[in-house]
Amino acid sequence: MLEVKNLTRRFGDVLATDGVTFEVPEGRMVGFVGGNGAGKTTTMRMIMGVLAPSEGEVLWDGRPAGRDVRTRFGYMPEERGLYPKQPVLGQLTYLGQLHGMSAADARARSTDLLERFGLGERLKSKVEELSLGNQQRAQIIASVLGDPLMLVLDEPFSGLDPAAVDQMSELLREHTSRGVPVLFSSHQLDLVDRLCDSIVVLHHGKVVARGTSEELRANAPLRYRLTTTNDTGWVRGTPGIEVIDLDGPSVLIQPESEAVAERLLADAVARGGVREFSRIRPTLSEIYREVAV
Repeated sequence: MLEVKNLTRRFGDVLATDGVTFEVPEGRMVGFVGGNGAGKTTTMRMIMGVLAPSEGEVLWDGRPAGRDVRTRFGYMPEERGLYPKQPVLGQLTYLGQLHGMSAADARARSTDLLERFGLGERLKSKVEELSLGNQQRAQIIASVLGDPLMLVLDEPFSGLDPAAVDQMSELLREHTSRGVPVLFSSHQLDLVDRLCDSIVVLHHGKVVARGTSEELRANAPLRYRLTTTNDTGWVRGTPGIEVIDLDGPSVLIQPESEAVAERLLADAVARGGVREFSRIRPTLSEIYREVAV
């Protein structure tokens, strides 16, 4: 298990991260979300040892993560790290050797993954000759060579088409099924919601929310949709009710409590013609907008 404890990084007077704390348990996939400049990439670089934290520590199985451990992490940086003018297979083979694989094993594993992801005919192509999506495929393949203890992936799904997203999702699940923790950042919140066991939301360098999708939704504001056969303008001014949106017979409300919501429903029934009264489950995008303000 990876533990990130109070990671703080300063660049002069700029505080890039401020006490970032979370865990990536064994065999779990954790989504790391936040706006541009939130501190996601800086945090990932500190996890990998590329940047030294100003304060805080990174633990692996309860002990400080040293160089010997970090060299066995699979890492995909935000900026593609493959050399553009080198053939893709030769380069992946070399990277596999850096992770301790024999040349033959690295070449065989790289070939297998390239063929699996539709690049079997491009083994000798230079990286710069590949499309951006195929470069992304090759970069992800590079991160999983060498039997990694953990995967740290910065925007791994950027530029991928839906078929490639499904392929890469399957690859990540194969690793979590073997107990490998996976941390990845993404701006594609629907994808994070679908794939991840838990989510960490970063805003201005601080963790502002973390937990499973269900836990984050449970902490979201209580909201209901009321639809009647008549105009719902009467709901305005009801004690304990905030009207979020009103459109004739339909109104979206945020009550102070379940009891207030029940009283409103009783009032609506007494007026006649209730067609809908339902709890609104927020999307991850809506939750993000609530906490990242």
